[in-house]
Amino acid sequence: MRLTPIVVLILATTLIRFAFAATTGLGVDESYMIAAGRHFAFSYFDHPPLSWWLSHGAAVLVGAEASVVVRAPFILLFALSQWLTFLIGRRVGGERAGFWAVVALNLSPVFGLTTGTWVLPDGPLDCGLLAAVACLMRALSPAEGCDGGNSPVTPGHDGGRWANEGGLADGGRIGWWLAAGACAGLAMLSKYSAVLVIGGAFLFFLATPSHRRLLARSGPYLAVLAAATVFSPVLIWNARHGWASFAFQGDRALGLQFHPLAPLTTLGGEALFVLPWIWAPMMLLLIRTFRAGAPWPDRLLAWLAIPPIVLFVVLSLWSRQRILFHWAAPGYLMLFPLLGRAMAEREGVPWVRRTVRVTAALLLGAMLIMATQIQLDWLGPGLALLKRDPTLEGMNWASVRDDLLARGLLPADTVAAAFNWRDAGKFGYALGPAVRMLCLSGDAREFRFTAPPARFAGQTVLLLSLDPPARAAAVAAPWFASVDLLPGASVRLQGRQLAPVTILLGHGLRATPQSEAGRS
Repeated sequence: MRLTPIVVLILATTLIRFAFAATTGLGVDESYMIAAGRHFAFSYFDHPPLSWWLSHGAAVLVGAEASVVVRAPFILLFALSQWLTFLIGRRVGGERAGFWAVVALNLSPVFGLTTGTWVLPDGPLDCGLLAAVACLMRALSPAEGCDGGNSPVTPGHDGGRWANEGGLADGGRIGWWLAAGACAGLAMLSKYSAVLVIGGAFLFFLATPSHRRLLARSGPYLAVLAAATVFSPVLIWNARHGWASFAFQGDRALGLQFHPLAPLTTLGGEALFVLPWIWAPMMLLLIRTFRAGAPWPDRLLAWLAIPPIVLFVVLSLWSRQRILFHWAAPGYLMLFPLLGRAMAEREGVPWVRRTVRVTAALLLGAMLIMATQIQLDWLGPGLALLKRDPTLEGMNWASVRDDLLARGLLPADTVAAAFNWRDAGKFGYALGPAVRMLCLSGDAREFRFTAPPARFAGQTVLLLSLDPPARAAAVAAPWFASVDLLPGASVRLQGRQLAPVTILLGHGLRATPQSEAGRS
């Protein structure tokens, strides 16, 4: 059996990601998702449930929470995302366009590194969106007399031709509409921002006369029904918990201050995350898509991309929270097929191949540096000079567990706690599923639902903190009848201490801190 270049590319990059996953620890967000998500729920506080289900399911299936185990579903999903990108790229520009679209996708750090490897909602989000787009393109293609939508559409072959050949006359093939809706629902089941890309599809229908008539057909509404059905567990969870997740995410967009330069910062950050030499041609292609005579698949991808890219730039003008640069990534994801076609048209140009090789070398070099630092700490002497060693966030804090086990501080049914959700995630993942982890904070995120302090009222709790002893004791005091200071531990790598850990023993946990209890 002869392996095609796209299959070789997907297999090779997937193997690289598995190696990277096995040699690096979980980051802060990843550790938090594992530690707070050791239970099944219809949804979760921060995000919809799909990414939580995948990581927890992998851990239960294998019986371990090793980084490569919990990351495996996300690596495999990115392999599928690569294949879907290839199919969409082939649809808009042929085999070579699809291949180069996947090459560019792998080279962009926000996709090829973080989304493609880490335990984050973005992996299933992107895969669901790409699958929805692939199905939607099939639903909009002729049902008969063609190859089912696999051949590229060239300028001049507009949606009007499809409307007259049966593909749009009956509203498209219902099965593909339902599949598009179900995949869109899976994307929404991963991250709420999926709705922005989905909304772009309706903007496309409204803005394209040859496709506007579809809004009078059943296909789009069956797709919406399918998406809503898949998304329904999130609605059920929120209804049972006072719409907490919707309120949390909605509050992040609110604000009263005006930040006139924030849009430039947001676009600049997004460009860095995508890579400037990938981002700039993408933006140019997006603008060119709206020229007269552009094929309808090009315009569809452009309309899908616009809402997340534009909305987060606009929100940055007044949002009380800094807009994170990866939030708009689903919009840029839609532009890789167009970029792939442009690269295919210039693949013989020396600077194009040279740019690809240099970018690949930089990305692989960065991954190698991170992995070997976690394994060997060869950058330790230099990093020790920094105020906070970045290695601390990218490694597992197993040394803390080892210290506690050696001192007999982790008996059966141990209840532990930290004072912010980030540390609770890192400590909770390190201590393992046998230890119940609490977060004693007003911003406990998912820990507020999985391990509310009221459930453990009156118990003795092992307290872990990166703060100095005096500060940690002051933070702990309102939560307990009494607090004892124990000898500390440390987060260590290859014998080097990265951070001291304060250990306290709190007796008589209160359901709410004393100051709050007094006010009530």
